[in-house]
Amino acid sequence: MNTLSLILVVACVVTGIAYAYDYKKLRPARIKALKEALLSCPTLSKKDQRRIKEGSGTITSIGSLFPVIFFVFLFRAFVFEPFRIPSGSMEPTLLPGDFIAVSKWSYGIRNPLTNSIWIETSSPQRGDVAVFKYPEEPSIDYIKRIVGLPGDEIIFDNKKIYIRKACNVGKVTTTEVQVGVQEGGQPCESPKAVPLTPAGTIVVERSTYQEEYAVFDEQLGDITHKIQINPRIPDLSQYFYRQKGVMRGSWIVPEDHYFVMGDNRDNSKDSRFWGFVPKENLVGKTVVIWLSLDLDENSDSMIPSGVRFSRIGGLD
Repeated sequence: MNTLSLILVVACVVTGIAYAYDYKKLRPARIKALKEALLSCPTLSKKDQRRIKEGSGTITSIGSLFPVIFFVFLFRAFVFEPFRIPSGSMEPTLLPGDFIAVSKWSYGIRNPLTNSIWIETSSPQRGDVAVFKYPEEPSIDYIKRIVGLPGDEIIFDNKKIYIRKACNVGKVTTTEVQVGVQEGGQPCESPKAVPLTPAGTIVVERSTYQEEYAVFDEQLGDITHKIQINPRIPDLSQYFYRQKGVMRGSWIVPEDHYFVMGDNRDNSKDSRFWGFVPKENLVGKTVVIWLSLDLDENSDSMIPSGVRFSRIGGLD
């Protein structure tokens, strides 16, 4: 259950009732009072006319909020929803302090309370930056990049991704797989490495030390984006999610599920460690950074030290 959506629904109902009562019962009396006031005082000021017409009672004041709350609810539920990036798991694409807009119609028109799909629109594409309900705790929203589509075999070895494109759709479940075999017993194509091109290094200042990351341009489908890797950190394969019938470090994406990873490959809790994202957990596709605040991670204060204007309007 989406708590904020529930609050907005309740607010819409309460203010809507107040608005309807005011419009039907109270507003006619105010209009009549305004006409009488104008007859007795034709020079009545515009300010006083507006005060009489709009009223100032509690029900009237509550009802006046209805159009704004209703618009916010519709916009957030079906158009765009704002999110703030709290961690560095998507660096260098998204930084802590970035505020993003997520398209709510990209992966289906959904019930704003339960997230169930009402109308199918389009499906996630490889390379999309998606917001979803964390499968292990659906009250938490996660943001990662779509790496594997239903039926794909994903292999992560020596910090490189290999993909065998979908050939098992409709046959794969989370507990039973048939590796590298398509319908009819024919072998699938061989896994292919995701193209990586070196793009320099990034030095990140931490509270008591510095970290240096190798940066690469990675191409997933039609999307080229940057990732960062810490050469000093191992793959941590001993902690990887194990799928029955598949070797460690390899996963076959079940039907109606997706495999996701963070662009900060050595600092991201993603599908490598907890499994797949069900289709019904998807929230939307990240389309733009609409605000970026520079937060000092070495300070306990949440007050930003500035605005990163160069990041606004992009998703790089």
